Amino acid sequence: MKFTVNRSAFLKKLKDVQLAVSSRSTIPILTGIKLIASEDGLQLTGSNSDISIETFVRKSDEQSGLTIEEEGQIVLQPARFFSDIVNKLPDETFTVEVKDRVQTAITSASSSFIINGLDAANYPHLPEIDTTQSFTLPVNLLKKIIKQTVIAVSTHESRPILTGIHLTINDGKLKAVATDSHRLSQRVIPVEGTESLSYNLVIPGKSLQELTRLLDDSLDEIEVAIAENQILFKTEDTLFYSRLLEGNYPDTDRLIPDSSATEVTLEAQILLGAVERASLLSHEGKNNVVKLSVKDDTVEITGNSPEVGRVNEQVTTQSISGEEMEISFNPDYLKAALTTFGPVDITLKLISTLRPFVLVPSEDKNEFIQLITPIRTST
Repeated sequence: MKFTVNRSAFLKKLKDVQLAVSSRSTIPILTGIKLIASEDGLQLTGSNSDISIETFVRKSDEQSGLTIEEEGQIVLQPARFFSDIVNKLPDETFTVEVKDRVQTAITSASSSFIINGLDAANYPHLPEIDTTQSFTLPVNLLKKIIKQTVIAVSTHESRPILTGIHLTINDGKLKAVATDSHRLSQRVIPVEGTESLSYNLVIPGKSLQELTRLLDDSLDEIEVAIAENQILFKTEDTLFYSRLLEGNYPDTDRLIPDSSATEVTLEAQILLGAVERASLLSHEGKNNVVKLSVKDDTVEITGNSPEVGRVNEQVTTQSISGEEMEISFNPDYLKAALTTFGPVDITLKLISTLRPFVLVPSEDKNEFIQLITPIRTST
């Protein structure tokens, strides 16, 4: 195998596939990058136990400066070492040549490296997924859905199913839900072309976070195809595979209340600022708790740390209705939830001091829901 390529164009593709490579893989060959040089171009593959990424540098792309002198394949590892070499090469182009079966020469201008590769025939095969039942999603919407729901994914492996985002597709609608049992985030969107499809799957939250790093804002759409235990996200030059989590996701619909005793409408950013200031004190104390009180047509945020001090702030609201209410909560959960809304008006729905409370946009209340479980306090 022998090819010459533009260093900048190659590094961009290399950075993409490296997202899927773990330096601590129990399978040594998976710590490397698989390269296949063919008549059409250069294919790069990276994989771990959860995700696999395959991308393609086309000969027809003038910016790639790619010439293939000899077709072939090799695995170069560790991936980080190979990437560091390419990053430090002196010229704008470099050449990779496999000599003596796996010994690989990397040359650029007066610089030359010889590294030992691995036989690419031993690299695990990527899953085969039928794309005839695929559908497309706008990239910016997919990234937004992931950002809005991944905050509630559990980080504890004691319940592996909760480390993922639950996706269901029915009646032309996609619903994404995540919960760690303390909070919940749910987003529902209509998706054209899925009216005849029905899916129920759980994707690891970490996989979807890596996907958002891969997706460039210049992309308009992404193709999605689903198999029994894998999901494929496909752009023009790149394939992103993720395993699916096994098991049944809990019924979260029953957790979302359909009524409330108190409702407050206000700007998300105003509430976020007040909670951030209150959490300055709560983080310094032993208990990370902030209190919200609705009383006499006012909303007050209180942070109290006996070791440090106390903060009180009245929050500007647009409307308040219902009963007086006092609720204590983890400010970090509320800050994360409020950040996902952006600069919009939201409605805070409170049921009782110890029942979960809900945040929804003041418009499209059924489209996006954040739910947080309050903290029981002794006072």
